[in-house]
Amino acid sequence: MNNVTLIGMPGSGKSTIGVILAKALRYEFLDSDLLIQKQEKRKLSEIIEQDGPEIENQVNADIHVTDTVIAPGGSVIYCEEAMEHLKSIGKVIYLKLSLESLSKRLGNLKGRGVLLKDGQSLKDLYEERIPLYEKYADITIDEEGKDLDESLRAILEIIHIKEQGK
Repeated sequence: MNNVTLIGMPGSGKSTIGVILAKALRYEFLDSDLLIQKQEKRKLSEIIEQDGPEIENQVNADIHVTDTVIAPGGSVIYCEEAMEHLKSIGKVIYLKLSLESLSKRLGNLKGRGVLLKDGQSLKDLYEERIPLYEKYADITIDEEGKDLDESLRAILEIIHIKEQGK
């Protein structure tokens, strides 16, 4: 396995767990939202609001790395080309968390850069995205009730089991 891509809702821990996972695996860490912002010289929320998913799709589909933990934005699952590419260069792990736990973690949605359509609630967004996260995931980690260390151990355990069973 060359890369690990972490997908999930905003607040599921993709960046936080990603950095620690990269250290544990002796991999690089790549936050693709930061890559998009650097390329476009704008905030991610502005890019998505003004340009839709096209730029997010293009940047994620153009990631060419090895031995890297990749943390894309939660909306990458709307980008079929990007998701197929990320699956082709490594394992995709879905960090699953309940709506209730996400609500507690997220707090102010605007401050977190979570874009909701007019009239859309976090619950609506959650229900819209869950089937897509499940569709693209090679591995699902249920984070409910787990702290950071427990989630990390669960990921490492599954990765090592999968590698041994090649």
